[in-house]
Amino acid sequence: MYTAPQKKFHLKPQEQIEAELSTIARSEKSTRRIFLADGDVMTLSFRRLKDIMRAINQYLPDVQRVSSYCLPRNIKNKTVEELSELQSMGLSLVYIGCESGDDEILTKIIKGETYQSSLSALQKTQQAGIKRSVMILNGLGGKKYSEQHAINSARLMNDAQPEYLSTLVVSFPLGVERFQNDFGGDFTPLSQIELIHEMETLLSTLQLEKTIFRSDHASNYLILKGTLNQDRDKLLQTVRSAIAQPGSVPLRQEWQRGL
Repeated sequence: MYTAPQKKFHLKPQEQIEAELSTIARSEKSTRRIFLADGDVMTLSFRRLKDIMRAINQYLPDVQRVSSYCLPRNIKNKTVEELSELQSMGLSLVYIGCESGDDEILTKIIKGETYQSSLSALQKTQQAGIKRSVMILNGLGGKKYSEQHAINSARLMNDAQPEYLSTLVVSFPLGVERFQNDFGGDFTPLSQIELIHEMETLLSTLQLEKTIFRSDHASNYLILKGTLNQDRDKLLQTVRSAIAQPGSVPLRQEWQRGL
């Protein structure tokens, strides 16, 4: 995303942020939720984040939730106490793109993370009282690494017990060839039925206590919703029906899918 000139990542001045908040405050619309856009703002220092949260509280005191994207490595240099303070100021939810729990795959896609770095970030945000919404990419390992991707991603979720878990299907807006090159030439995309098989492995391995699960992003063929592990048997029944009886479960058509 940030290779395009118009999307180059930069830090927005505090004065500009406050001017935008002031404009929103003067409008007649009630603002209950704020998403700190549009890259990963957790790369900012604790001091900068605290200034932003203070400004939100000043201009929009009725806001009920502030959320943000969050790379695991951007939590490393923030203490639990600092994160707790941000949470007390309203930062209550972070979206963490773990993508996979498999170290081999994370190395191949140059994610800059490991199983342990992802787990550490998830545990630290939990200790601070910040809810976590984790994203895993169905199909990220291709055919060769599909099983270990599903199993190790489930292991990561079992260890972290996130409040929310979503699966998206890996997509190739710039063509699969570019991704294959980045992957070291060792990547064959999964077919639709293979993606569903991988989902079966993931769900079968998950041992979650109370995680809201969604697989309804526009990239998904098979739409799944439930609470894990409470609804796991029901979800697995849907997945297995889609495998054993093609056409018995509605799937998104290609023209209905997107990023």
